[in-house]
Amino acid sequence: MAKTTVKKAARTASAKKPAVKDVELTAAQQRDAGYARIAEELQADAAVPAALKTLADDRRVTVRRGGAPASEGKCIVYWMQRAERGLDNHALDKAVAIGNALGLPVVAYFAGIKNFPHANLRHYRFLNEGLPDIEEDCAERGIGFVMRRAPHEDHERFFADVKAAMVVGDENPMRVPESWRVRLAEQLKVPFWTVDADVIVPSKLLLKAQYSGAIVRPRIARLMPEFLQPFENAAAEKRWRMPKGLMKDDVRADMTQGWKEFDRSVSPVEAWKGGRKEASRRLQEFITKKLGKYADDRNHPEREATSRLSPYLHFGHIGPLTVALALNEAVEKDRSLAGARDSYFNEVITWRELSVNFVRYQPDYDNTGCADKWARETIAKHDGDKREVLYTLEQLETSQTYDDLWNAAQTQMVHHGWMPNYMRMLWGKKIVEWTPNAETAIKWMIHLNDKYFLDGRDPNGYSGIAWTVLGKFDRPWQERKIFGKRRYMSSDSAKRKFDATSYIQMAQDLPR
Repeated sequence: MAKTTVKKAARTASAKKPAVKDVELTAAQQRDAGYARIAEELQADAAVPAALKTLADDRRVTVRRGGAPASEGKCIVYWMQRAERGLDNHALDKAVAIGNALGLPVVAYFAGIKNFPHANLRHYRFLNEGLPDIEEDCAERGIGFVMRRAPHEDHERFFADVKAAMVVGDENPMRVPESWRVRLAEQLKVPFWTVDADVIVPSKLLLKAQYSGAIVRPRIARLMPEFLQPFENAAAEKRWRMPKGLMKDDVRADMTQGWKEFDRSVSPVEAWKGGRKEASRRLQEFITKKLGKYADDRNHPEREATSRLSPYLHFGHIGPLTVALALNEAVEKDRSLAGARDSYFNEVITWRELSVNFVRYQPDYDNTGCADKWARETIAKHDGDKREVLYTLEQLETSQTYDDLWNAAQTQMVHHGWMPNYMRMLWGKKIVEWTPNAETAIKWMIHLNDKYFLDGRDPNGYSGIAWTVLGKFDRPWQERKIFGKRRYMSSDSAKRKFDATSYIQMAQDLPR
């Protein structure tokens, strides 16, 4: 990982952040500092309207390309990628605020690419189901919504077609999507800002990679009052009118139709339906029927006690702030729910935002290079330990192991596209035990995670795999064979903690 000593960049990373002493900055920190300088230049630019400078002075905003909006521009474009929703979306709200300040309409644009890394028909169907909700929610706010699917999804072509005065985007810390944003900032001729709409506390405010949940928790808590605020969901004062002849694909049609080399090997799951409306329904169901028992039942996979919102959070059909505000409202009505709320917040805020931080600041988030020193040492010592059994990837993928509990979890993953967190931990620990080394374990786990889970290809998944295989965010434990000082889990121990028989039966009963 390339590093360089950058003093001034660290000190100017944010006018509202404490100064950072002389340190070696990672590539991500250098990028943050570079964008901070662009933001400073925007504030000093006499050509930029004062209203725009005020809107840029927002800790959720990253100014990736500065300057004044194009004088001949006809609208503000929100390039929607990760935050796929028309309500409760800080990035879209910022685009609307800019449009209202400049007297311009707003149009949200979604590009239906056919080669998103590791995605297949299961993921695309879920995504596709959320598009009508976006169109309807945007329409109610006077915002346009245009989806173009491959091969007509070129961003810059669309920006030119609608004569964008400037572009606002959301953020995505994953390697490939972030590279899209970096490249677009270099190629655009109009201003380009991104807004962190995927977390409650903007990720860049944590400054660097965080070591553990215990360390990040108080840092998030200190910033929470500033950002745990309701959305306005303001309407666009000037309604967008689609230019005559503008190309637009039908959001209710199959986005993947005609894609010849597209991966259709994994079928959609009928039990899951994408979209903001379904996410909102599941949230209310969780609050009214499950929240009261969440703290006690969440590690009982047979009870189905969790919110099951992770696919919706992954696709941005709902955001964590919406979830947090709804739970706080429930606690205001019933104080007995406070403990369960806090337990859930530990998952949806602390661990989720730690995961986003991990992917943002750790370039090796999907390989053994992200292991801490103690983990590297224990892996080097025990990676060559003899395993009692080694399975092939095909055997794992098709649930052909001696462990009936693990087979049930794998079956749930393949046929249902989801698995409770407790089972995900056990699932991963057994793969460590059944593969020849840590490198293979990570590679195969990512393959299975990304291929079958609806919430795969996500910071939560990669941080969970790193925790499982490399002891990331964990501590050294008592040394043992194969695992060394990494945490160990066994199916026999798990079976004593919950009704494994019921869980296994539930997995077997899932529709094929």
